[in-house]
Amino acid sequence: MDKIIKITLGFFIVILLLFSSVVSYTSYIDTTYRTSLTGTYVYTCNITTDTVLSNVTLFLPVPADLKRNSPLDAQISGQHVSGVPNDWTMTLFDTGKATLLKVTAPTIGQPAVNGSAQTTVITIGVNASSHSLIDTRSPVENAAVFRPVQSIHTVACPVGDVKNDSTPECSEYLTSIYADYTAAPSASVSISASLEVTNSWKIFSPEFNGYKNRIYVLMLGDNHGWVTTRGWLESGIGTYDAPKIVS
Repeated sequence: MDKIIKITLGFFIVILLLFSSVVSYTSYIDTTYRTSLTGTYVYTCNITTDTVLSNVTLFLPVPADLKRNSPLDAQISGQHVSGVPNDWTMTLFDTGKATLLKVTAPTIGQPAVNGSAQTTVITIGVNASSHSLIDTRSPVENAAVFRPVQSIHTVACPVGDVKNDSTPECSEYLTSIYADYTAAPSASVSISASLEVTNSWKIFSPEFNGYKNRIYVLMLGDNHGWVTTRGWLESGIGTYDAPKIVS
């Protein structure tokens, strides 16, 4: 009888140690994941012109969610934007369908020199971070992208982006920007914007997932109004085997 009791007691001690180890391991994984998790937004917008633009008003794309809230709101409102010329005035503007960055400037660009066009490229950028998990699988529905999003459809992803540990989904859609300026009939003006969003964490090694969003528009001569262009979105990049955060 004593032998049976000893064996049973030993068995329960082993079970208790295993249970404690599992609880400790799970707690370590959860705590490490929560404390190391960082979401980042990297936004860049380029305005390129080969001549002088006068009386300029632009509504540049800014990432926002379905409620038109932008993760860049605090940075832009606080004027924490890199690359902004001194004579620009910038404010966030809600059109009712999208959140855009309103830019006004007396001129943008340089006149030709000895008959040769002088290309001007202005690059503005904003970075923001978040300690909450960003939905990088379904950003159109649950995160911030360039809006409005219309006629969205799936397209093939770049071959190099599809890897064993990453099965992203790529889409194209129609969106629009506003540009009002006067320029020579031969003027070539382009606006491009990019957004890279990443969740990163480290448990035993660094891991990440994310999505990318791009738009590009080319305009010739004067422009005085809205321009429809294409947006491109690649979501579901990286790994999704991280622990689930339970509130």
